[in-house]
Amino acid sequence: MEQKTQKSFWKRKGLKLPGSISIVPSWTTSSLNKELQPTTTASAAAAEPIVIGARYTYNSLVTSQDSSKPPFTLPSHLANHPHQHKYNSTSQTQTSKTKNHTRSTSHPKSFNAFLKDTNDEWSDDIHDPTGKNQSLPQPLDVTIDHEASKVAEAVLTTPMVTPTTIPVVKKKKKTANANGIKDHVQDILLDPTFLLKWLDIQDTRDPSRTKKFKEVLSVSNVDLVALRSLSWSGIPEELRMIAWQLLLGYLPCNSARREITLARKRKEYSDSVSATYARGTAGLDQALWHQIHIDIPRTNPGIPLYQYEATQLCLERILYQWAIRHPASGYVQGINDLVTPIFEVFLSSYIDEDPENYDVSQLDQNVLSVIEADSFWCLSKLLDGIQDNYTFAQPGIQRQILTLKELVTRIDARLALHLQNEGIEFIQFAFRWMNCLLMRELPLRSTIRMWDTYLAEGSSEGFSEFHVYVCAAFLVKWSNQLQKLDFQGVMIFLQQLPTQGWQEKDVELLLSEAYMWKTLFHNAPNHLK
Repeated sequence: MEQKTQKSFWKRKGLKLPGSISIVPSWTTSSLNKELQPTTTASAAAAEPIVIGARYTYNSLVTSQDSSKPPFTLPSHLANHPHQHKYNSTSQTQTSKTKNHTRSTSHPKSFNAFLKDTNDEWSDDIHDPTGKNQSLPQPLDVTIDHEASKVAEAVLTTPMVTPTTIPVVKKKKKTANANGIKDHVQDILLDPTFLLKWLDIQDTRDPSRTKKFKEVLSVSNVDLVALRSLSWSGIPEELRMIAWQLLLGYLPCNSARREITLARKRKEYSDSVSATYARGTAGLDQALWHQIHIDIPRTNPGIPLYQYEATQLCLERILYQWAIRHPASGYVQGINDLVTPIFEVFLSSYIDEDPENYDVSQLDQNVLSVIEADSFWCLSKLLDGIQDNYTFAQPGIQRQILTLKELVTRIDARLALHLQNEGIEFIQFAFRWMNCLLMRELPLRSTIRMWDTYLAEGSSEGFSEFHVYVCAAFLVKWSNQLQKLDFQGVMIFLQQLPTQGWQEKDVELLLSEAYMWKTLFHNAPNHLK
């Protein structure tokens, strides 16, 4: 006996499965009402009923379109992909030949066949038990604005050409002053925040962001919390000197105290240098002076600024003064690298040229003396938070390397195991990362951007605690390459990392990953055990 296939509720009523949709050829009330009339069993197969409010059917979506017309675009596509509607005649012809779907009688299973085989779309329990309301719903009173419809269809079918936006990096404006020195430099020497008076926001790289910084820095008492919050994502180069001096605690937040404080600190440094060099280099500690003297030419050898004699003399005096003021640590190789970002940032605030190619001997001696003194005091503030990195046995660095090893073991166990199997100790490559704060591994401009975030984290926390997470993210970044190398290959690779072409976005990605690891592990140290 042939088994009779049970039809679903919707098929027995001659209705289409809810969710199935079809195109309405003309948006008129009459056509809608006509199609909404109950159909006979004979005509149901020929004309599929529609669901009110739908414009598209499965048939229309899989049937090929005329290649001479642009492909029909769904409204949802316009909302989600505003940049994907560029059409041209060549690409359109090729697309229509290769990507248009057509119905085929040899298709293994059509959509209608699939529906016939599916008898459990809805349970019969859904229908009205009284049997009174078994007719189709009454047609809705739909009012169509034909003009609006035509406009909408014209928009949908009009090719949209989106211009390619290329970020424009604005160059510094050339001034009429000799040697590229800024206007109003004498006022800036008294108080760096005077820069805000003559800053043209529209000439900056990111006007909206610069405006936010200007609002925070222009008040009589700067809110350091708000400044740190803004600085985490980077500081505009025009305002970086002001922000760094505030975040390091060198420039007073109260505007009334700035001129007096700066004048006093600069005089103190000048008097110290005069007393130290009263007898020239012959009166200096020869061992200490000799070590600094031979390290200075090695500092950033690829940047012209640090190869000029005037720059080297400034850095030499800064490092020697710091060493004799901190006998517990004295001068340690690596500190010479740390002064260069500060010196370059401060120099850039007084000139309208590229600081990395600038010869500071062109500056007025008063301006150069101010840059040197400010660099000394800010370097001192920075090193005060990480001084245990440079005392005997360098316990701060030892602690950082141990934390880095624990972090990498948790983050990337395969990499940690590979380094262990190759006999590689973290101190063999990470010591320099902690001692020089990754300055030997990254371009100087990338380091400056990274220090924006470090200072936002706090001058001591950023350069000690957060730096470890940055190093962890930095090491894991090269995990795939390192796991393919042996001991010698790993050590050579880590000493010559391919970071010469790094841009600001690469540093920001690294900082974001470091922040993620810090969020996970910093307040839960037991996870590292």
